[in-house]
Amino acid sequence: MRRVKRRYLLLQVESDVSPSGKELLDAVWTAVTKLYGEVGASRSALSLIDYDEERKVGFLRVWLASLQPVRASIASITCLAGKEAAVHVLAVSGTLKSLREKQS
Repeated sequence: MRRVKRRYLLLQVESDVSPSGKELLDAVWTAVTKLYGEVGASRSALSLIDYDEERKVGFLRVWLASLQPVRASIASITCLAGKEAAVHVLAVSGTLKSLREKQS
């Protein structure tokens, strides 16, 4: 049995309001579902690892095979918590440790 390779994305939210982690994850799921359907969303295995509401920075885990579709979906997000927003992928890494180092 093969090991599932994962990637971690460092996300930055640009918005006038501070959305919660649940609202951010819901927006990402909705964007992936709109672009790639239910099957594409289920293949991504999205998971929000950590989110700082004050700095509007979050860590998202995805499977390597679905990295590019998820990045495309994140780029299509224009609304968070009912307000205009943009979500940017600042960095991608294979480990959380190196991603946290890139964040600093």
